[in-house]
Amino acid sequence: MAEPFSEVRLPQSVESMLQKICIEQFQSPPDTSVRKQLELLGEEVSLEILGIICTQKIRKSLSGFIMYLAKDYAGAPTQQDIYQSPHKRSSDDCYSPVNSPNGVGPHSQVSMRPVFSPSSEGASTQKLSPQLLALSELEFRKGFLILSYIGSNKLEDFMSADDVSNLKNLPMWSFEAKVWDDYGEQIKHCSDKDRPKYLDWDSGKTHLYYCHVYQDGSYTFKGPYLNCTRTHLQRVLGDENVLIVKFAEEATSCNNRVTGSSNYDAAFNKIAEEGILVGLRRFRFFVFKDGGKEEKKKSPTSSSVKCYFVRMESLAPCDETESYILSKKTVYEARCLFMHVQMVSSLTKYMPRFSLVLSKTIKLQVDLASITIKDIEDIPCRDENGCVVYNEDREPLIHTDGTGYISVDIALKAPKDFSRAKYINDENFERFLNHANCEQKSLELRGSEAHTREPPLLMQIRLFYNGRAVKGTLLVNRKLPEKTIQVRSSMIKVETDSRLSNVQTFNSLEIVGISNKPKKNYLSRNLIALLSYGGVPKKYFLDILTNALEDAQCVYSNKRTALKVAINHGEMDDNFTVAQMILSGTPLDEPYIQYRLSVLAKEVRKGLKGGKLPISESFYLMGTADPTEELNSDEVCVILDNGQISGQVLVYRNPGLHFGDIHVLKAVYVKALEDFVGNAKYAIFFSTKGRRSVGSEIANGDFDGDMYWVSRNPELLRHFKPSYPWSRIYSTPNACNTKKPSELSAEELEHELFQLFKRTRFQQSYNMSVAADSWLAFMDRLLILGDSCSDEKDSMKETMHHLIDIYYEALDAPKSGKKVVIPDQLKAEKFPHYMGKPNKYHSTSVLGLIYEMVESFQSQDLSAKDVEVWKLPCFDVEIPTSCMKLWGERYSQYRCEMTEAMNLDDESKNDAANVVTKRYKQLLYGAAEFEESPRNTEDIYNEALAIYNITYDHAMGYRNVKNCGFAWRVAGSALFKLHAIKQSEKMEKPIVCLPSVLREVLN
Repeated sequence: MAEPFSEVRLPQSVESMLQKICIEQFQSPPDTSVRKQLELLGEEVSLEILGIICTQKIRKSLSGFIMYLAKDYAGAPTQQDIYQSPHKRSSDDCYSPVNSPNGVGPHSQVSMRPVFSPSSEGASTQKLSPQLLALSELEFRKGFLILSYIGSNKLEDFMSADDVSNLKNLPMWSFEAKVWDDYGEQIKHCSDKDRPKYLDWDSGKTHLYYCHVYQDGSYTFKGPYLNCTRTHLQRVLGDENVLIVKFAEEATSCNNRVTGSSNYDAAFNKIAEEGILVGLRRFRFFVFKDGGKEEKKKSPTSSSVKCYFVRMESLAPCDETESYILSKKTVYEARCLFMHVQMVSSLTKYMPRFSLVLSKTIKLQVDLASITIKDIEDIPCRDENGCVVYNEDREPLIHTDGTGYISVDIALKAPKDFSRAKYINDENFERFLNHANCEQKSLELRGSEAHTREPPLLMQIRLFYNGRAVKGTLLVNRKLPEKTIQVRSSMIKVETDSRLSNVQTFNSLEIVGISNKPKKNYLSRNLIALLSYGGVPKKYFLDILTNALEDAQCVYSNKRTALKVAINHGEMDDNFTVAQMILSGTPLDEPYIQYRLSVLAKEVRKGLKGGKLPISESFYLMGTADPTEELNSDEVCVILDNGQISGQVLVYRNPGLHFGDIHVLKAVYVKALEDFVGNAKYAIFFSTKGRRSVGSEIANGDFDGDMYWVSRNPELLRHFKPSYPWSRIYSTPNACNTKKPSELSAEELEHELFQLFKRTRFQQSYNMSVAADSWLAFMDRLLILGDSCSDEKDSMKETMHHLIDIYYEALDAPKSGKKVVIPDQLKAEKFPHYMGKPNKYHSTSVLGLIYEMVESFQSQDLSAKDVEVWKLPCFDVEIPTSCMKLWGERYSQYRCEMTEAMNLDDESKNDAANVVTKRYKQLLYGAAEFEESPRNTEDIYNEALAIYNITYDHAMGYRNVKNCGFAWRVAGSALFKLHAIKQSEKMEKPIVCLPSVLREVLN
């Protein structure tokens, strides 16, 4: 038989590849028009296209797939043209992976193909500029820093290959200083504030690499910046292979920004298709996450949506010799190594599920291969006849949504001091945990059962295992055999794809948080409004406010009041520094005490104005389901410091808006629970009986880590009358049926995901905030009306019910894909004055009165420069010269490091500052704290006095009491004790007292 397409002859290599695809995927040979297209594209491009097709499943036809991919190569330069500009520049003037000064992006200088074949990469390296080749030989963070400092300029215009190579062996701190002096300051692209100037580059901290993409598709880099937390994505790939990409905010000004009709939308799409070159490494779109309101709080001026690209390939010869986990993989295959996210039921759930790899976690040091992970069934909600209850979407309601079990031996591997451990880098974590375990064993050997460590009662986790992604909480269960974890169906967010059973995945058990001892509790505007609606009188809230304001008034002169404020807000004050200063006998007019009290008082008043009123006998606890199944539907079990409590409690969950979101429940003692959790503490257990989970009734909550407000405050319980629990009245229709991710080709999936990112990034929904603001405006009006105007109140309540349902729908919209819209008639037209919005009215509700009382309160505010700095006489003494010299140098170094920490973004600066302080405490004590120090006490006292005098001398020189903080943050423990010894009461023994006890006594 004659060859049917012999009129279009293709190279033998292309013919062989076509034949192979047709045989393996049962496809018909491509028709004449397709063969002509391959002939026009040439052998190398044809092989690239067919190489892509070899790795994919053809869902329609081979011809259609070839033509689909060929569109990206239409009119593209040949492979040879990739490395030579149209102007035939020499190899020394080859392309740079950053913008040219005239704003032309890198993709306009060269055509970046979707996939590079290994042969073409290797053959083409000789065409790359020597500067880029030299850059690729540097440590990645060093090369990135150079690109960051030169900004939109070409590397070749500023450095020769020798210039780059000569920097190779410099330590990172001097490398940064050298590049900044030679290029950063000269080019002025990077401001001093954005300069990543660190002295602890090799501390093992996470390195964050940023890329800023502009409307024309050009991009520049910033960083690397150091951070104290790490994600599963960073642990697996390594920091240098993860790029945080920010797309220009200005794009929000165009109505057509996601339609493909605007120039810069096309530029953004091109970035998604071609990736981003950092030197010779190519990064591709991988995952994004909308951090929502919490992310916006951390950085109000930037988008809450973060986009991450990851390194997929490299043109550098040196990278070919090093193994890389994603080498020669497609983005689709790379994601499958983390989880089989293509198994989710809808495209809208794809990224919310995959973004679990971005949770900031601690990796539990366990071998998952040695652990038995069992599936257990959820407990369904049943009616009086024992029938399963369904919601409006015909999904069964469950009592155990998001919570499973973990054996004691595994739970004990979680660090006891979780808040400290989450800032320990992965390299030191094992050592940190071993040290903690040694301390525990030492205590146990002393023979006291009180010293036996209990595991955390609840752990909020992310489990990645054989393609699965599991999200939720694990309750410690003493009945389980060792090395056992039980997960429920409701916890499994991504299932394993049976077709990939032989593909190894990055398995890991990650901890997000554990059930901790509750901190001091405060009310909020919403909670005050709901409590007030339920019958709690205005006077109760105003009395709390009056006492708080009186404390603020007397804070500078009354020692008891000052101590009360310092104890209640100790977490804001470097771990109770002011309280410890007062308790050690330091006079109240001491400069640093006066300044810090002013800061605390000002912060207190700011919170009070917004309804942040201190409330006793109230706690935030992590919620879970009762494993004993003994609790009745109106009962809970609450475990606090001294075990289970009894009596009535109020239970609420933020961000609850419904009148019935505050429940009155009965806390009971459940003996059988001790067999499960032993003496582990701090949680609330809900019943597994009834038509509906009480946790779900409270603001649509579940048990995957949600925190519930629990109050046994007698005044609140005496006055509050509950309303009927929330149930949905108004429902938003489900999203139109769309293809499942598993039904899309790899190319279609990537296209849809990036469009989804752009919509999330540039068309952010404000439905939640609009609904919440309107609700508060209506609630305020409802509180003002009181018992009058029943018709108006009924109409207003109906509007509020509709708003509440919309609000709860909007919370889940990113995953459900529902199109949530707020009708204009539900939006408030006027707002109470305390909300600070236009179209305001003067509110006389309890919230309005609270705002007015704080606004009218006159108080003394001291800035750091208003306080005269002087030294305590007992510390103004002669100190060994060696101590003064040693700590003079260290103090200078500290100021540099703290300046660097404070120049970080809002999310990172506090963590970084704490790490800096801890390092200098370690230098002073030889341990984390004075009490644990192996050093000679007299030596510590001498150095502490040196720190005090050096710090206060510096503060006096600059007339700024704020600078005194170093002495108390670092040497505080030694100075407190030393001051107490030097007082007239030095014959008296000090008393050990917990802050919680002092707080209880003073309040």
